[in-house]
Amino acid sequence: MRNTKYVMSGGLAFSEGKDMDKLRRFSLKGWHVRDFTLMGYKLEKGISTDYIYSVDYRSLEENEAEEYFDFFNSAGWSHVTSEGNIHLFRALPGIRPIYSDRETVVEKHDNLGSSMKWFTLSLLFITALVWLGTFISTGLLQTILNIAAVILSVIAVPTLWTVLTIYNNKWRVEGKKGLSKLIKLLPFLFLGIAIIILLVIDDSSNAFLTLAYMIIGAVILPTVIWIIMSLYHRLFGEKV
Repeated sequence: MRNTKYVMSGGLAFSEGKDMDKLRRFSLKGWHVRDFTLMGYKLEKGISTDYIYSVDYRSLEENEAEEYFDFFNSAGWSHVTSEGNIHLFRALPGIRPIYSDRETVVEKHDNLGSSMKWFTLSLLFITALVWLGTFISTGLLQTILNIAAVILSVIAVPTLWTVLTIYNNKWRVEGKKGLSKLIKLLPFLFLGIAIIILLVIDDSSNAFLTLAYMIIGAVILPTVIWIIMSLYHRLFGEKV
């Protein structure tokens, strides 16, 4: 019998609460988190225990880590594992939550968003420059830039969507309903722009056409993947 197993994450920016609830249900069955792993968690077999889980997002200097973890430990939260600025803790039921009021919840989302914001903006700027290069170049250079633009877009679009979701979570807690609704409408806006481009441009070699297909793929593909993964886990995943 295996002593470890892999559990997929829904993405902390998108389904942190569901992830934490799922990990608790696994702990009740004797499977406890040991590490973060690619797009999920590695669990190991142990004694059935009712653990509750929570994550904190904070960049730590080397000399800050011990004091940081000691602070949580004194409050009843044991450090499980960390990946970059993401730290997973567990505690027994009844322990005061790490985030007990609106201000601390807002701070949590702000910490995570701030850690990704400048990287995302830089990536988007570079991607935009490469796309601009495809519009004004010809021949071999245009082909190379087209390939680079597609690769960068594949990285940039999910990264942007993750950051927007993080800030949407923050704005929702702050009660900024207008901004939250705007974020939800963005995929439909981008999809509409892409469809207009497809209807207007006939030249199959036009870089705008490639960009339109990229936008459509960026909007539709995550939904298709989510549906496939949901069906897979419903049909073949272990019930918890």
